[in-house]
Amino acid sequence: MPSTSAPTATRPTAERQPVAEQRMSIAISPDGPYLVSGGVPLIQQAIMPTGGHYEYRTVRMFPPQEEYALCRCGRSNEAPFCDGTHRRVVFDGAETASRAPFDERADVYPGPRVTLLDDGRCAFARFCHREDGDAWTLTELSFDERLEREAVKASSDCPAGRLVHVDALEGTRYEPRLKPSIAVLEDVEEGVGGPLFVRGGIPLASADGSEYELRNRYALCRCGASGNKPFCNAMHAAIGFDDRLEERAAESEDPADDARKR
Repeated sequence: MPSTSAPTATRPTAERQPVAEQRMSIAISPDGPYLVSGGVPLIQQAIMPTGGHYEYRTVRMFPPQEEYALCRCGRSNEAPFCDGTHRRVVFDGAETASRAPFDERADVYPGPRVTLLDDGRCAFARFCHREDGDAWTLTELSFDERLEREAVKASSDCPAGRLVHVDALEGTRYEPRLKPSIAVLEDVEEGVGGPLFVRGGIPLASADGSEYELRNRYALCRCGASGNKPFCNAMHAAIGFDDRLEERAAESEDPADDARKR
């Protein structure tokens, strides 16, 4: 997980965008689940308010599986896994998100030392808000090295990959080094289930077989209500999405036992 402590370097460390192992992938099934293959680690994490910012807290690790299917309709009784409910309910999983590359979609917010790129794909995770200001304000104040580090922290923790900072002089992108995995997010403050936080450069294939732009981090909708499928657009908060994960976790030591390879 991204560290919550400030970087020790005088400036934020630029990282090359990680790429997952070739065998790891996510494929979207037509009006059905996300089909995950290649042994991608699956964990549950909570978005926790801490002081003047937010942090990820790991709740549990799901048992390793080479392949598994994650619910996309938001109605599964075995969330986060698919239980076939999408076949019994009216679920339109049509993908409506733009296929244009991030750089073409992103707005540019220049600052003294870093420039912020923002493509607007908000998952309402709120990591862009720090004690000293939000990512946009901190970018404007990035002549101060401490605030520059805070700005980059604000963008790097965003699960949607919406925000990316670029060195204003060298053009180097600041991207966190994330091991390939999928985190089922829970929003403690809002009391709702959040999106799937995919990190570490895992390829995503559309239901039509084409591939989306490879990104280090992105957030997939799992409530079924996003207007920007397959990506999260914060509708889980608007509809009060309840995945009952905590309730089922208390009932079973292994919540994955009955939800394998749908």
